[in-house]
Amino acid sequence: MATSRIQDERVQHLNDEEVRRGDYVLYWMQSSQRADHNHALEYAVQRANDLDQRLLVVFGLTDDYPEANLRHYAFMLEGLQDVEEALKKRKIKFVVRRGSPDGVALEAGENASLIVTDRGYLRPQRAWREKVAREASCRVTQVESDVVVPVELASGKAETAARTLRPKIHEYLDDFLLGLNPTEPAKQSLNMGEKGLDLSDVGEVLDEMDLDRGVEALSHLYRGGNSEAKKIFRRFLKKSLPDYDANRNQPQTDYVSHMSKYLHFGHVSPVWLALEAMNADAGKDDTDSFVEELIVRRELTFNFVYYTEDYDSYSCLPGWARETLEEHRDDEREHVYTRKELESAETHDEYWNAAMREMAHTGYMHNYMRMYWGKKILEWMKTPEYAYETTLYLNNKYFLDGRDPNSYANVAWVYGQHDRGWTERPVYGKVRYMSEGGLRRKAKPDQYVEKVGRRVRDGRQ
Repeated sequence: MATSRIQDERVQHLNDEEVRRGDYVLYWMQSSQRADHNHALEYAVQRANDLDQRLLVVFGLTDDYPEANLRHYAFMLEGLQDVEEALKKRKIKFVVRRGSPDGVALEAGENASLIVTDRGYLRPQRAWREKVAREASCRVTQVESDVVVPVELASGKAETAARTLRPKIHEYLDDFLLGLNPTEPAKQSLNMGEKGLDLSDVGEVLDEMDLDRGVEALSHLYRGGNSEAKKIFRRFLKKSLPDYDANRNQPQTDYVSHMSKYLHFGHVSPVWLALEAMNADAGKDDTDSFVEELIVRRELTFNFVYYTEDYDSYSCLPGWARETLEEHRDDEREHVYTRKELESAETHDEYWNAAMREMAHTGYMHNYMRMYWGKKILEWMKTPEYAYETTLYLNNKYFLDGRDPNSYANVAWVYGQHDRGWTERPVYGKVRYMSEGGLRRKAKPDQYVEKVGRRVRDGRQ
Protein backbone atom coordinates (compact mmCIF):
# COMPACT_ATOMS: atom_id res chain seq x y z
CA MET A 1 0.00 0.00 0.00
CA ALA A 2 1.26 3.48 -0.87
CA THR A 3 0.01 6.90 0.11
CA SER A 4 0.89 10.55 -0.38
CA ARG A 5 -0.08 11.31 3.22
CA ILE A 6 2.70 12.20 5.64
CA GLN A 7 2.06 10.77 9.11
CA ASP A 8 1.54 13.56 11.67
CA GLU A 9 4.09 11.97 14.00
CA ARG A 10 6.83 12.57 11.45
CA VAL A 11 6.22 16.34 11.48
CA GLN A 12 7.57 18.74 14.12
CA HIS A 13 7.45 22.53 14.07
CA LEU A 14 10.79 23.71 15.46
CA ASN A 15 9.81 27.30 16.26
CA ASP A 16 6.75 29.46 16.93
CA GLU A 17 6.99 31.56 13.79
CA GLU A 18 4.09 31.62 11.35
CA VAL A 19 4.07 30.62 7.72
CA ARG A 20 4.47 34.00 6.02
CA ARG A 21 3.80 35.24 2.51
CA GLY A 22 7.22 34.79 0.96
CA ASP A 23 8.30 33.98 -2.57
CA TYR A 24 8.68 30.20 -2.30
CA VAL A 25 8.87 27.26 0.07
CA LEU A 26 12.38 26.11 0.96
CA TYR A 27 13.30 22.50 1.57
CA TRP A 28 16.68 22.53 3.29
CA MET A 29 17.89 19.02 2.47
CA GLN A 30 20.66 17.71 4.69
CA SER A 31 20.16 14.19 6.04
CA SER A 32 17.67 12.70 3.57
CA GLN A 33 19.76 13.08 0.43
CA ARG A 34 17.33 11.61 -2.09
CA ALA A 35 14.34 12.53 -4.21
CA ASP A 36 12.56 9.19 -3.75
CA HIS A 37 10.52 8.14 -0.70
CA ASN A 38 11.56 11.32 1.09
CA HIS A 39 8.84 12.45 3.49
CA ALA A 40 10.45 15.86 4.04
CA LEU A 41 10.56 16.54 0.31
CA GLU A 42 6.97 15.45 -0.29
CA TYR A 43 5.75 17.48 2.69
CA ALA A 44 7.54 20.52 1.22
CA VAL A 45 5.96 19.94 -2.20
CA GLN A 46 2.53 19.68 -0.62
CA ARG A 47 2.98 22.88 1.40
CA ALA A 48 4.24 24.72 -1.69
CA ASN A 49 1.15 23.57 -3.58
CA ASP A 50 -1.09 24.72 -0.72
CA LEU A 51 0.50 28.18 -0.93
CA ASP A 52 0.49 28.18 -4.75
CA GLN A 53 4.26 28.72 -4.67
CA ARG A 54 7.40 27.19 -6.11
CA LEU A 55 9.68 24.87 -4.17
CA LEU A 56 13.41 25.46 -3.85
CA VAL A 57 15.63 22.67 -2.51
CA VAL A 58 18.98 23.68 -1.03
CA PHE A 59 21.87 21.64 0.41
CA GLY A 60 24.68 23.13 2.51
CA LEU A 61 28.12 21.66 1.75
CA THR A 62 30.59 22.25 4.55
CA ASP A 63 34.28 21.29 4.31
CA ASP A 64 34.70 20.52 7.98
CA TYR A 65 32.12 18.01 9.14
CA PRO A 66 33.78 16.21 12.08
CA GLU A 67 35.93 13.25 10.98
CA ALA A 68 34.71 13.35 7.37
CA ASN A 69 37.29 12.88 4.63
CA LEU A 70 37.63 12.56 0.86
CA ARG A 71 36.14 9.05 0.92
CA HIS A 72 32.95 10.27 2.56
CA TYR A 73 32.57 13.46 0.54
CA ALA A 74 33.05 11.74 -2.83
CA PHE A 75 30.30 9.24 -2.06
CA MET A 76 28.01 11.97 -0.78
CA LEU A 77 28.51 14.23 -3.80
CA GLU A 78 27.75 11.36 -6.15
CA GLY A 79 24.48 11.02 -4.31
CA LEU A 80 23.78 14.74 -4.65
CA GLN A 81 24.38 14.43 -8.40
CA ASP A 82 21.66 11.80 -8.39
CA VAL A 83 19.34 14.12 -6.41
CA GLU A 84 19.86 16.94 -8.91
CA GLU A 85 18.96 14.71 -11.86
CA ALA A 86 15.88 13.28 -10.14
CA LEU A 87 14.56 16.68 -9.02
CA LYS A 88 15.13 18.11 -12.48
CA LYS A 89 12.78 15.45 -13.86
CA ARG A 90 10.19 16.68 -11.36
CA LYS A 91 10.86 20.30 -12.42
CA ILE A 92 12.18 21.24 -8.97
CA LYS A 93 15.21 23.52 -8.57
CA PHE A 94 18.09 22.03 -6.57
CA VAL A 95 21.03 24.09 -5.37
CA VAL A 96 24.16 22.96 -3.51
CA ARG A 97 26.07 25.78 -1.82
CA ARG A 98 29.36 25.84 0.03
CA GLY A 99 29.18 26.88 3.64
CA SER A 100 27.95 25.80 7.04
CA PRO A 101 24.59 24.11 6.45
CA ASP A 102 22.77 26.28 8.97
CA GLY A 103 24.13 29.46 7.38
CA VAL A 104 23.23 28.21 3.90
CA ALA A 105 19.70 27.43 5.07
CA LEU A 106 19.20 30.80 6.73
CA GLU A 107 20.44 32.69 3.69
CA ALA A 108 18.32 30.64 1.30
CA GLY A 109 15.32 31.04 3.58
CA GLU A 110 15.38 34.84 3.80
CA ASN A 111 12.54 35.14 1.29
CA ALA A 112 10.83 31.82 2.02
CA SER A 113 7.30 31.42 3.32
CA LEU A 114 8.29 28.26 5.15
CA ILE A 115 11.48 26.29 5.72
CA VAL A 116 11.11 22.51 5.72
CA THR A 117 14.01 20.29 6.71
CA ASP A 118 14.70 16.62 7.33
CA ARG A 119 15.97 15.26 10.63
CA GLY A 120 19.48 14.60 11.95
CA TYR A 121 20.22 12.96 15.28
CA LEU A 122 23.89 13.64 15.89
CA ARG A 123 25.18 16.65 17.80
CA PRO A 124 26.28 18.81 14.83
CA GLN A 125 23.10 18.05 12.90
CA ARG A 126 20.88 18.95 15.82
CA ALA A 127 22.83 22.17 16.44
CA TRP A 128 22.34 23.27 12.81
CA ARG A 129 18.59 22.81 13.03
CA GLU A 130 18.35 24.53 16.40
CA LYS A 131 20.15 27.58 15.03
CA VAL A 132 17.97 27.78 11.93
CA ALA A 133 14.82 27.44 14.04
CA ARG A 134 16.06 30.15 16.40
CA GLU A 135 17.11 32.68 13.77
CA ALA A 136 14.69 32.16 10.88
CA SER A 137 11.90 34.69 10.43
CA CYS A 138 9.41 32.07 9.24
CA ARG A 139 8.21 28.72 10.47
CA VAL A 140 10.77 25.89 10.41
CA THR A 141 9.28 22.41 10.15
CA GLN A 142 11.24 19.20 10.53
CA VAL A 143 10.03 16.00 8.88
CA GLU A 144 11.45 12.61 9.83
CA SER A 145 12.28 10.41 6.84
CA ASP A 146 15.27 8.28 7.83
CA VAL A 147 13.72 5.88 10.34
CA VAL A 148 10.56 3.84 9.96
CA VAL A 149 9.00 4.67 13.35
CA PRO A 150 9.79 8.16 14.74
CA VAL A 151 12.14 7.81 17.71
CA GLU A 152 10.02 9.57 20.35
CA LEU A 153 6.93 7.66 19.29
CA ALA A 154 8.68 4.32 19.60
CA SER A 155 10.05 5.10 23.05
CA GLY A 156 10.38 8.02 25.45
CA LYS A 157 13.68 6.81 26.94
CA ALA A 158 16.96 5.12 26.17
CA GLU A 159 16.29 1.43 25.67
CA THR A 160 18.60 -1.14 27.22
CA ALA A 161 18.48 -3.69 24.39
CA ALA A 162 16.77 -4.68 21.16
CA ARG A 163 14.40 -6.93 23.11
CA THR A 164 12.95 -3.93 24.98
CA LEU A 165 12.53 -1.79 21.86
CA ARG A 166 11.25 -4.53 19.54
CA PRO A 167 7.64 -4.75 20.79
CA LYS A 168 7.36 -0.97 20.82
CA ILE A 169 8.52 -0.73 17.22
CA HIS A 170 6.27 -3.55 16.06
CA GLU A 171 3.25 -1.85 17.61
CA TYR A 172 3.51 0.90 14.98
CA LEU A 173 4.81 -0.89 11.89
CA ASP A 174 1.45 -1.19 10.17
CA ASP A 175 0.99 2.58 10.41
CA PHE A 176 4.46 3.52 9.17
CA LEU A 177 5.46 0.82 6.69
CA LEU A 178 3.60 2.51 3.87
CA GLY A 179 4.98 3.40 0.46
CA LEU A 180 5.16 7.11 -0.32
CA ASN A 181 3.74 8.39 -3.59
CA PRO A 182 5.37 11.52 -5.02
CA THR A 183 3.29 14.70 -5.13
CA GLU A 184 3.46 16.62 -8.40
CA PRO A 185 4.52 20.26 -7.92
CA ALA A 186 1.81 22.69 -9.04
CA LYS A 187 4.52 25.11 -10.18
CA GLN A 188 7.89 24.28 -11.70
CA SER A 189 10.90 26.04 -10.17
CA LEU A 190 13.73 25.21 -12.61
CA ASN A 191 13.83 28.80 -13.86
CA MET A 192 14.54 30.25 -10.43
CA GLY A 193 17.74 32.28 -10.53
CA GLU A 194 19.32 30.70 -7.45
CA LYS A 195 22.98 29.81 -8.03
CA GLY A 196 24.91 26.86 -6.70
CA LEU A 197 27.76 24.47 -7.41
CA ASP A 198 28.09 22.72 -10.74
CA LEU A 199 27.78 19.04 -9.81
CA SER A 200 28.52 17.68 -13.29
CA ASP A 201 32.12 16.94 -12.27
CA VAL A 202 32.37 15.63 -8.70
CA GLY A 203 36.16 15.52 -8.90
CA GLU A 204 36.31 19.21 -9.68
CA VAL A 205 34.09 20.07 -6.71
CA LEU A 206 36.26 17.91 -4.43
CA ASP A 207 39.43 19.61 -5.70
CA GLU A 208 38.08 22.96 -4.53
CA MET A 209 37.34 21.71 -1.03
CA ASP A 210 39.66 21.75 1.97
CA LEU A 211 39.39 18.07 2.92
CA ASP A 212 41.35 15.37 4.69
CA ARG A 213 42.72 13.44 1.70
CA GLY A 214 44.46 10.72 3.71
CA VAL A 215 41.82 8.14 2.81
CA GLU A 216 41.10 7.43 -0.86
CA ALA A 217 37.71 7.76 -2.53
CA LEU A 218 36.02 4.52 -3.54
CA SER A 219 34.02 5.40 -6.64
CA HIS A 220 35.53 2.38 -8.40
CA LEU A 221 33.82 0.14 -5.80
CA TYR A 222 30.70 1.95 -4.65
CA ARG A 223 28.99 4.92 -6.22
CA GLY A 224 26.68 7.06 -4.13
CA GLY A 225 23.07 7.85 -4.91
CA ASN A 226 19.54 6.49 -4.83
CA SER A 227 19.76 4.98 -8.31
CA GLU A 228 22.85 2.94 -7.40
CA ALA A 229 21.37 1.91 -4.04
CA LYS A 230 18.26 0.53 -5.73
CA LYS A 231 20.30 -1.38 -8.29
CA ILE A 232 22.46 -3.02 -5.62
CA PHE A 233 19.48 -3.80 -3.41
CA ARG A 234 17.46 -5.40 -6.17
CA ARG A 235 20.43 -7.65 -6.89
CA PHE A 236 20.54 -8.55 -3.19
CA LEU A 237 16.82 -9.38 -3.15
CA LYS A 238 17.25 -11.76 -6.06
CA LYS A 239 20.55 -13.42 -5.17
CA SER A 240 20.97 -13.21 -1.41
CA LEU A 241 17.75 -12.60 0.51
CA PRO A 242 16.42 -16.15 -0.09
CA ASP A 243 19.30 -17.55 2.04
CA TYR A 244 19.93 -14.48 4.19
CA ASP A 245 19.06 -15.92 7.61
CA ALA A 246 21.41 -18.88 7.27
CA ASN A 247 24.32 -16.91 5.82
CA ARG A 248 24.20 -13.37 7.19
CA ASN A 249 26.81 -14.18 9.88
CA GLN A 250 29.14 -15.97 7.47
CA PRO A 251 31.81 -13.41 6.50
CA GLN A 252 33.29 -15.61 3.79
CA THR A 253 30.02 -15.22 1.85
CA ASP A 254 28.32 -12.17 0.32
CA TYR A 255 24.82 -12.43 1.78
CA VAL A 256 24.74 -8.74 2.65
CA SER A 257 22.74 -5.85 1.24
CA HIS A 258 25.45 -3.14 1.34
CA MET A 259 22.70 -0.65 2.24
CA SER A 260 24.25 0.75 5.43
CA LYS A 261 26.39 3.25 3.52
CA TYR A 262 23.39 4.41 1.49
CA LEU A 263 21.23 4.67 4.59
CA HIS A 264 23.92 6.70 6.32
CA PHE A 265 23.78 9.44 3.70
CA GLY A 266 20.03 9.23 3.30
CA HIS A 267 20.46 7.97 -0.27
CA VAL A 268 17.76 5.34 0.25
CA SER A 269 14.64 5.10 2.41
CA PRO A 270 14.43 2.40 5.10
CA VAL A 271 10.69 2.25 4.42
CA TRP A 272 11.32 1.48 0.76
CA LEU A 273 13.92 -1.16 1.62
CA ALA A 274 11.61 -2.90 4.09
CA LEU A 275 8.66 -2.93 1.70
CA GLU A 276 10.78 -4.26 -1.16
CA ALA A 277 12.16 -7.03 1.06
CA MET A 278 8.70 -7.96 2.34
CA ASN A 279 7.43 -8.24 -1.23
CA ALA A 280 10.40 -10.23 -2.49
CA ASP A 281 10.46 -13.94 -3.31
CA ALA A 282 12.06 -15.17 -0.09
CA GLY A 283 11.14 -17.24 2.94
CA LYS A 284 9.62 -15.72 6.06
CA ASP A 285 12.70 -16.40 8.19
CA ASP A 286 14.93 -14.63 5.67
CA THR A 287 12.64 -11.62 5.36
CA ASP A 288 12.05 -11.37 9.11
CA SER A 289 15.78 -11.55 9.78
CA PHE A 290 16.53 -8.75 7.33
CA VAL A 291 13.70 -6.53 8.58
CA GLU A 292 14.87 -7.08 12.18
CA GLU A 293 18.32 -5.75 11.26
CA LEU A 294 16.99 -2.91 9.14
CA ILE A 295 14.35 -1.62 11.54
CA VAL A 296 14.69 -2.84 15.13
CA ARG A 297 18.48 -3.07 15.35
CA ARG A 298 19.09 0.08 13.34
CA GLU A 299 16.48 2.15 15.14
CA LEU A 300 17.85 1.03 18.50
CA THR A 301 20.99 2.96 17.55
CA PHE A 302 18.95 6.09 16.78
CA ASN A 303 17.26 5.70 20.16
CA PHE A 304 20.74 5.50 21.70
CA VAL A 305 22.18 8.68 20.20
CA TYR A 306 18.95 10.63 20.72
CA TYR A 307 18.64 9.86 24.43
CA THR A 308 22.37 9.65 25.26
CA GLU A 309 24.11 13.02 25.32
CA ASP A 310 27.63 11.56 25.49
CA TYR A 311 26.98 8.91 22.80
CA ASP A 312 30.51 9.33 21.41
CA SER A 313 32.41 9.06 24.69
CA TYR A 314 33.55 6.19 26.90
CA SER A 315 31.34 7.66 29.63
CA CYS A 316 28.23 6.57 27.70
CA LEU A 317 28.78 2.93 28.64
CA PRO A 318 26.48 1.37 31.24
CA GLY A 319 27.78 1.45 34.80
CA TRP A 320 28.29 -2.31 35.08
CA ALA A 321 30.52 -2.31 31.98
CA ARG A 322 32.71 0.58 33.13
CA GLU A 323 32.97 -0.99 36.57
CA THR A 324 34.07 -4.41 35.34
CA LEU A 325 36.53 -2.93 32.82
CA GLU A 326 37.99 -0.78 35.60
CA GLU A 327 38.45 -3.85 37.80
CA HIS A 328 40.44 -5.53 35.02
CA ARG A 329 42.32 -2.45 33.82
CA ASP A 330 45.69 -3.75 35.01
CA ASP A 331 45.28 -7.35 33.82
CA GLU A 332 48.19 -8.69 31.83
CA ARG A 333 47.55 -8.66 28.09
CA GLU A 334 49.11 -11.36 25.94
CA HIS A 335 49.36 -8.94 23.02
CA VAL A 336 49.52 -5.14 23.11
CA TYR A 337 49.46 -3.02 19.97
CA THR A 338 49.69 0.67 19.20
CA ARG A 339 47.03 2.45 17.19
CA LYS A 340 49.46 2.74 14.29
CA GLU A 341 50.13 -1.01 14.30
CA LEU A 342 46.41 -1.72 14.27
CA GLU A 343 45.75 0.77 11.49
CA SER A 344 48.49 -0.87 9.44
CA ALA A 345 47.01 -4.36 10.06
CA GLU A 346 50.20 -5.51 11.75
CA THR A 347 48.98 -7.98 14.37
CA HIS A 348 49.56 -11.68 14.94
CA ASP A 349 45.93 -12.45 13.99
CA GLU A 350 45.47 -13.00 10.24
CA TYR A 351 41.68 -12.83 10.56
CA TRP A 352 41.80 -9.47 12.28
CA ASN A 353 44.36 -8.17 9.78
CA ALA A 354 42.10 -9.22 6.90
CA ALA A 355 39.18 -7.35 8.48
CA MET A 356 41.29 -4.22 8.87
CA ARG A 357 42.45 -4.44 5.26
CA GLU A 358 38.89 -4.91 4.05
CA MET A 359 37.90 -1.81 5.98
CA ALA A 360 40.81 0.34 4.79
CA HIS A 361 40.61 -0.66 1.12
CA THR A 362 36.85 -1.01 0.60
CA GLY A 363 35.20 1.19 3.24
CA TYR A 364 33.26 -1.87 4.35
CA MET A 365 33.62 -4.85 6.66
CA HIS A 366 31.29 -7.80 7.08
CA ASN A 367 29.17 -7.18 10.17
CA TYR A 368 30.24 -10.37 11.94
CA MET A 369 33.87 -9.40 11.48
CA ARG A 370 33.12 -5.89 12.77
CA MET A 371 32.20 -7.45 16.10
CA TYR A 372 35.33 -9.59 16.23
CA TRP A 373 37.47 -6.66 15.06
CA GLY A 374 36.17 -4.39 17.82
CA LYS A 375 36.47 -7.00 20.59
CA LYS A 376 40.12 -7.59 19.79
CA ILE A 377 40.94 -3.88 20.00
CA LEU A 378 39.57 -3.95 23.55
CA GLU A 379 41.75 -6.97 24.29
CA TRP A 380 44.96 -5.62 22.72
CA MET A 381 45.24 -2.04 23.95
CA LYS A 382 46.65 -0.81 27.24
CA THR A 383 43.47 0.76 28.62
CA PRO A 384 39.77 0.33 27.84
CA GLU A 385 39.37 4.09 27.33
CA TYR A 386 42.09 4.25 24.69
CA ALA A 387 40.74 1.10 23.07
CA TYR A 388 37.29 2.71 22.84
CA GLU A 389 38.74 5.89 21.32
CA THR A 390 40.77 3.85 18.83
CA THR A 391 37.81 1.71 17.78
CA LEU A 392 35.72 4.80 17.10
CA TYR A 393 38.60 6.59 15.35
CA LEU A 394 39.21 3.72 12.91
CA ASN A 395 35.48 3.13 12.41
CA ASN A 396 34.79 6.75 11.52
CA LYS A 397 37.88 7.21 9.38
CA TYR A 398 37.56 4.24 7.03
CA PHE A 399 33.96 3.09 6.89
CA LEU A 400 31.69 4.76 4.34
CA ASP A 401 28.94 4.38 6.92
CA GLY A 402 31.10 5.75 9.75
CA ARG A 403 30.01 8.71 11.90
CA ASP A 404 26.50 7.25 12.04
CA PRO A 405 24.16 6.37 14.94
CA ASN A 406 25.06 2.77 14.09
CA SER A 407 28.74 3.62 14.49
CA TYR A 408 28.38 5.06 17.97
CA ALA A 409 26.01 2.41 19.27
CA ASN A 410 27.86 -0.53 17.75
CA VAL A 411 31.26 0.62 18.99
CA ALA A 412 29.72 1.07 22.43
CA TRP A 413 28.27 -2.47 22.12
CA VAL A 414 31.81 -3.84 21.93
CA TYR A 415 32.31 -2.42 25.44
CA GLY A 416 28.97 -3.56 26.91
CA GLN A 417 26.24 -1.19 25.65
CA HIS A 418 22.91 -2.89 24.80
CA ASP A 419 24.33 -6.12 26.25
CA ARG A 420 24.50 -7.95 29.60
CA GLY A 421 27.25 -9.27 31.79
CA TRP A 422 28.85 -12.59 30.80
CA THR A 423 31.30 -14.99 32.43
CA GLU A 424 34.12 -12.97 33.96
CA ARG A 425 37.55 -13.30 32.36
CA PRO A 426 40.84 -11.35 32.20
CA VAL A 427 40.87 -7.92 30.49
CA TYR A 428 37.20 -8.13 29.42
CA GLY A 429 35.79 -8.61 32.90
CA LYS A 430 32.10 -9.39 32.36
CA VAL A 431 31.98 -7.75 28.92
CA ARG A 432 31.20 -10.21 26.11
CA TYR A 433 34.28 -12.00 24.76
CA MET A 434 34.99 -13.19 21.22
CA SER A 435 37.82 -15.55 20.37
CA GLU A 436 39.69 -16.73 17.31
CA GLY A 437 38.57 -20.26 18.10
CA GLY A 438 34.94 -19.19 18.30
CA LEU A 439 35.27 -17.46 14.95
CA ARG A 440 36.56 -20.70 13.38
CA ARG A 441 33.73 -22.72 14.94
CA LYS A 442 30.97 -20.42 13.72
CA ALA A 443 32.32 -19.36 10.31
CA LYS A 444 35.06 -20.07 7.79
CA PRO A 445 37.54 -17.26 8.42
CA ASP A 446 40.30 -18.76 6.26
CA GLN A 447 37.99 -18.39 3.28
CA TYR A 448 37.25 -14.85 4.44
CA VAL A 449 40.98 -14.05 4.42
CA GLU A 450 41.20 -15.36 0.85
CA LYS A 451 38.16 -13.32 -0.18
CA VAL A 452 39.60 -10.11 1.24
CA GLY A 453 42.94 -10.81 -0.40
CA ARG A 454 41.27 -11.08 -3.80
CA ARG A 455 39.27 -7.93 -3.31
CA VAL A 456 42.21 -5.86 -2.16
CA ARG A 457 44.37 -7.21 -4.96
CA ASP A 458 41.75 -6.79 -7.68
CA GLY A 459 40.28 -3.52 -6.36
CA ARG A 460 36.67 -4.64 -6.55
CA GLN A 461 33.65 -5.33 -4.33
